[in-house]
Amino acid sequence: MNHYQFSAQIERDRETGVYIAYVPALPGVHTQAKSLPQLQINIKEVIGLCLEELSVEEIAALPEFIGFQQIGYMYE
Repeated sequence: MNHYQFSAQIERDRETGVYIAYVPALPGVHTQAKSLPQLQINIKEVIGLCLEELSVEEIAALPEFIGFQQIGYMYE
């Protein structure tokens, strides 16, 4: 069994309060939930479904996550 580590971007919709998660390294992998614990369950399930469809070579070719950086910008 292989172990993979992915980073998810998590946002909260201001209107509905729903949490949304995206995995930038896996195009198309995203989900939503009303709570953060449920979001984690959902995103793991979607990652698993995505990995089932990829070959070992495709998984090895996925981009390496480096990190997020916040950029400040003044707008008038």
